[in-house]
Amino acid sequence: MSDAQADDLVGHYDLVIFDLDGVLYLVDQIIPGAAEACAALRERGIPSAYATNNASRLPGDVAALLTRIGIPAEPREVVTSAHATALLMAERFAPGTPVLILGAPALREEVVGAGLTPVTEAEEARVVVQGYGPDVRMRDLGDAAVAIRGGAAWIATNADKTLPSPRGPLPGNGSLVVAMATALGRQPDTIVGKPDPSLFLEAARERSAQRPLVVGDRLDTDIEGAYRAGMDSLLVLTGVSDAAELLAAPVERRPTFVAEDLGGLFEPAQAVSQGQSWRVEDRDGRWVLAGDGRRVEALNALCQVAWAAGEVRPIDGDGEAADAALKWLKLT
Repeated sequence: MSDAQADDLVGHYDLVIFDLDGVLYLVDQIIPGAAEACAALRERGIPSAYATNNASRLPGDVAALLTRIGIPAEPREVVTSAHATALLMAERFAPGTPVLILGAPALREEVVGAGLTPVTEAEEARVVVQGYGPDVRMRDLGDAAVAIRGGAAWIATNADKTLPSPRGPLPGNGSLVVAMATALGRQPDTIVGKPDPSLFLEAARERSAQRPLVVGDRLDTDIEGAYRAGMDSLLVLTGVSDAAELLAAPVERRPTFVAEDLGGLFEPAQAVSQGQSWRVEDRDGRWVLAGDGRRVEALNALCQVAWAAGEVRPIDGDGEAADAALKWLKLT
């Protein structure tokens, strides 16, 4: 390993755990630079794992999709919320327990593989498991509500309120969980996916990793999940969370590092809390960004000030470079 490689961000870690949608691909279209970044990790001998809250695909399907778009992957490298949910249910419930399933065929297959029995009648169910599926209907939600009111346990694979798409964020499983919670007047008994740390901990445990790095695009799932797992994290700005959300983030949703894209893995390791080539001044209750340099470093400088202040104020630019950075960050 060269000195430059030892000093770059990823050189400090023995495993990179990737989120998928918004990090490596958008729906099924690869994000520019993702294949090259993953290939560079393989050349360096740094293992990767893939952890997704999407419960609509089996690990083998996810691995096949990654391979098809130019990121060779194996099913054993993939951890999905559907698989983790099925493992949890197998631990909590006896074999053959009747389960009402809301979600895609992949979730049903995982439930069956865990030794539980899918049912379609609400009155028969002892467990309701709720995951994302494009064909989930209002009738399905109604049946689930009846089962839960009748005493069935309620488990959600994840609480992502949105999922990325080429048309922008669309309603995700979390939106349907909120609808159910509103109707029932309570929350699920268990939510398995991120920000629960189990997916990340399982990925690290399988590879005996001591210094894993989580890479994600969502503060409320990937970054908070890494925080709960005690892992460092890198937020990439290719998916859901944006600069405005980052500035207002509470402690548990603040990433260790921020990058425009996965190229940040191979740049010098510079935590958000470190000094940058930009400065932020307080002028009459407004923040003024001044300086020059990389746009993501301007964001780091603003994060320093916002996180220290515990608030976000209106932001102005001082000079063309600052104005351009704020425009790119969609902060003006």
